[in-house]
Amino acid sequence: MISHPSRHCAVELQALPSRIGQVRRILSAQLRYWHLDTLIDRAVLGVTELLTNVHRHAQPDKVCTVEIELLLDRLMVSVRDHDPRLPEVRDVGPGATSGRGLAMVAAMSESWGARPDGESGKVVWFTLPTSPVTAAARPPRRTADTPARRFAEVEPVADGHRNAHAPARSAVAG
Repeated sequence: MISHPSRHCAVELQALPSRIGQVRRILSAQLRYWHLDTLIDRAVLGVTELLTNVHRHAQPDKVCTVEIELLLDRLMVSVRDHDPRLPEVRDVGPGATSGRGLAMVAAMSESWGARPDGESGKVVWFTLPTSPVTAAARPPRRTADTPARRFAEVEPVADGHRNAHAPARSAVAG
């Protein structure tokens, strides 16, 4: 009998659009297994952005490892690749079609960062709190008098209920 189920999951892959879709499905299934359904949307969004950066920018190859680890009160998601160049958050104009991924990760996560990994490589990570949000800490519902939420706020609500199993959407196919 297993008294403490595994609190760590790792997947090695080549960051291609079809593989990114598979990792999103694996991540979603693992979070459901850990009963963290409320974190699926944000975790999938964050890992998609990090894997897209590997796909677009990593040299000399696109091989990377996605790790998720359930700590005491937070989920840590990290992507390790073989490119030693650390990512930078850039200011992009309103008409830009890319360059907002790390800003989105920063907006939807509790914390995030990047660090060198050995001689050649890096790890980019983010954390999400696992404790439930209390009613007092939740943002108020939108009414006719309340302005719409800004893009960076990631908690869409439809008819007062959030669908925890809604499929993730991304610019990356898969």
